[in-house]
Amino acid sequence: MNGVPRAPLFLGLAGLIPFVWGALTYLNGDLQAWGTRALGPRFVGPYVQLFYGSVILSFMSGILWGFATKTSGSKAAICYTLSVLPALWAFVMTGSGPVSTSINLITGFAGLLLLDAVFWYWGLAPRWWMKLRILLTAIVILCLSVGVYL
Repeated sequence: MNGVPRAPLFLGLAGLIPFVWGALTYLNGDLQAWGTRALGPRFVGPYVQLFYGSVILSFMSGILWGFATKTSGSKAAICYTLSVLPALWAFVMTGSGPVSTSINLITGFAGLLLLDAVFWYWGLAPRWWMKLRILLTAIVILCLSVGVYL
């Protein structure tokens, strides 16, 4: 992760904890039982991933909105419009069963990565942005895939 500032890198990696924890507790019944007893059923398996995934897509809309402030005119209008898509996706496409919600979040995070690339290409995101976003998105999609494909 050469070139990525330490604070965004470490905070980004820390933000993966609920996704990784959800995947681990989905795969390991003993860990899920312990997590349910210690933290409650909302904080294990797909439940923690799906709720947190919706929160993160909404958070990332705010990040993109911040990037949109660096431009003006019709390009700004396009950027602001694109920036709200991840939050709207999370709002509209979650809330059904865990498998379909996981698939929708996977799709949402893949779409977010495309938006990240557009904002980066337009020079609105930091130079190191895509290095970090590709890593984080790959791990998120892998973790969400556990509940879908295993």
